[in-house]
Order: sequence, then C-alpha cells, then structure tokens
Amino acid sequence: MGIDKGRLLRNVGRTAAITGAVGVAGLTYASVIERNWFRLRRYELPLLPPGSPRLRVLHLSDAHLTPGRRMLIDWIRGLERYEPDLVINTGDSLAHPEAVEPFIDALGPLLDRPGAFVYGSNDLFSPQFKNPARYLWRTSKDDYRKRRVPDLPWRELGAAMSGSGWLDLNNRKGSLKAGGLGVALAGVHDSHIKLDRYDEIAGAADPTADLRLGVLHSPEPANLDRFAADGYQLMLAGHTHGGQLCLPFYGTLVTNCGIDRPRAWGLNEYAGAWLHVSGGLGTSPYAPVRFCCRPEASLLDLVAGPGGG
Repeated sequence: MGIDKGRLLRNVGRTAAITGAVGVAGLTYASVIERNWFRLRRYELPLLPPGSPRLRVLHLSDAHLTPGRRMLIDWIRGLERYEPDLVINTGDSLAHPEAVEPFIDALGPLLDRPGAFVYGSNDLFSPQFKNPARYLWRTSKDDYRKRRVPDLPWRELGAAMSGSGWLDLNNRKGSLKAGGLGVALAGVHDSHIKLDRYDEIAGAADPTADLRLGVLHSPEPANLDRFAADGYQLMLAGHTHGGQLCLPFYGTLVTNCGIDRPRAWGLNEYAGAWLHVSGGLGTSPYAPVRFCCRPEASLLDLVAGPGGG
C-alpha cells in the first residue's frame, strides 16, 4: 500500500501547529496569568507557651522586584490589612538597581510593625540570563565564583529596613517584642554566595523567650541542622521559588540548593523543629514565568499548644 505523502505532510503540519499553539498558550499563562496570580498561604502552628496570645507572622521572600511591577507592589502593600504582629523578609528583594525605593514603597505600613530580614544573593548581584534547563543538574552557586563586587544597592536596602526598626539578621542575633511576646531571633547571610557564618551566632537560643526563630535565605541543611540543634523552634527560608516550574501531581522539580524536594515549599517538620520555605513572590526578569507554582506570601498564626515554650 502506498503512502499518501500529501496526507502525511498535512498531518505532520497539523500536529506541529497544535503543539505550537499549546506551547504558546502555556507560556502566555505562565508569564502573564500565573506570574501575577498572587496568593496568601495560611498556617496555624502550636508553638507558643500555654496561655500565650496568638502571634501572627507574615513571611515575605523573593520579590525580585523591578520598578515597573506595580501589581506586585500594590499586592504587598495590601498585606497590612491582615495585621501581622511580626514581618520576616528572607531576601532576594531586588532585581534592579533602582528597585530599593519601589520595594520600600511596597512594604509601606508593614515597616511600622516589628520585623527582621536577611539578604539573598540577588540583593547584592543583579540577575543575568541563564539557561533554565541547567537547574535540572546543578545549582546556581557556581555562577557567583567570578562575581566579587556587588552591583545592586544592598546597603541602601538594608539601611531603609533597619532605619524603620527591623532587625538585620545577616550573621547576627537579636530579640524583639511582638504581639506582647518576647521573640529571640538569629539569622545567617546567604549560603548560596558563601557569606553564611553560623559560627558567629552559634549557641543555645534564649530559653526564656516565648518564641525562637531562625532566619535564612537558602534552606541549606548544614545551617538548618545547627538552628534546630540550638533550639530554634521555627526556621524561615526562601530561595527555592517552590520550584517555580512544577508538574501537576508531582510538584517541585528542582530546589537550587541542598534541601530535599518534598520540603522545598511550605511548612514541614525538620530535625525536631519546623521549617517554612516560602514559594516566593517574584521571578528573575530573565525567566518571568511560573507554572503550577503561584507567587505567594505566607501568614503563620502561632498559637499556644502542648509543644510550645
């Protein structure tokens, strides 16, 4: 039986057209719709001593802000209506040399509340184009080996947050009052660019504090293990973007750090403590897509419980 070459070519052409249309639709959804489809994830965790009032913690991370992202700026400003008692920013706030003022504008009234922050690598170094496929077999740590001099205004960013009373936790400890409770905090600079110095904050967390928080950008197990061993009950991190491109019914493909894939997003137990990894609010300007991984902030309601104190 002969092959109808005309029909074959038509079928191939039709299949290619359908495949192309599906690809364009998927890319449009990921870059236009889901990338701007912000959500607030909510959790309740019984960590506080018996009789304590609720403590509401707002966790922000990975805004990767550029000046023109008005929808993201306005959405962050709107989080004030949830009246958090404490705001934690786990870094990668910037993606442009002129993004400090827009980011501080986005925080707005949240800066009047108790808060703390650490930096991520992209607060110091501007984003560069990369082949996203290589994240399947390697992290982006090596990308910074030849980048010695930061080219983003990280000092101005830190000064603006510190000037509003937020604690700078980059390789530092601190304490504050939030919601009438005493909170002990410790944090490290970003391990992704080898600026973490846990030895500078090592030692048991204050046992008299009502809550003990560990703060870091990249959830590297080496630091997480030490936070947990030092008695920090809850560790807050970002960096992973939740995978950014995820598969339905499978989830995160890559973590871009040492954390295992199931704990690269959301709230999980870790070494006798709790770990919350934010899926983040933004993307690199060179990879402005999200799929099955909506941009997010998180609100953690900490309440009294049997495991508290």
